[in-house]
Amino acid sequence: MAGRAAWRHTPSDVVFRAVPGGTFRMGLSDEELIAARALEWIGEADESLACFFAAAGQARPVREVRVEPFLIARHPLTVAQARHWLPEYEDAFAESDTETARLDDDLDDLLEALPFRLPSEAEWEYAARAGTTTLTFRGNVRPDEDQVLGDFADEERVAANENAFGLAAMGSANEICADVWIPHFTDAPADARPRTGDGPRVVRGGGGDLSPWQGCDEWTLLFSATRGPEQDFTAVRPVAPVPSG
Repeated sequence: MAGRAAWRHTPSDVVFRAVPGGTFRMGLSDEELIAARALEWIGEADESLACFFAAAGQARPVREVRVEPFLIARHPLTVAQARHWLPEYEDAFAESDTETARLDDDLDDLLEALPFRLPSEAEWEYAARAGTTTLTFRGNVRPDEDQVLGDFADEERVAANENAFGLAAMGSANEICADVWIPHFTDAPADARPRTGDGPRVVRGGGGDLSPWQGCDEWTLLFSATRGPEQDFTAVRPVAPVPSG
């Protein structure tokens, strides 16, 4: 696994990576907005990015956030892994047990059965950025559709798509976070605690849920700062504490 340390939850076969603690600038920065505008100017966008820019305020204002070390799954739970806790789980979206599990009405049942927690939104973005400050961990370029991962049986492909923290498929699936959806970061905490309250949770990513892309700039869902409210089905990438000793 790219020579990086990993912790395996043997019963479910979920592999976790260690994410070091640190601080980062969370949210869609002015520099990222300029980079996205540059992609539009040079014709990389399929259409106008007006919708993306109209929603930019949902990922602002940018602020510095402190994050403690944690473990996070290398990729979202697969159908087979979800079935470890929900034996009767069926997935109408997946063609194989190695694809990402997309939960809907059974999401609460899975979260209740999991011995792990959801990442906070800050933890998710910190993990996705992996020390970078660009649109994706690959830089300020338009993501390619072959970077979207929906099947984890091909170890070589998964390893090739890991970021610096050893995490794959960040942004591919619509991943749920622990935070309640609030359409801005005003007064958000300076640590990685999830924001609580009533309403839908935050989701991150989703570029792979719309694959094959239809030319509507779905690739912007792969950006580290892109966020939205929970709708319909979602994927789960669990988090665990760093082992002591």
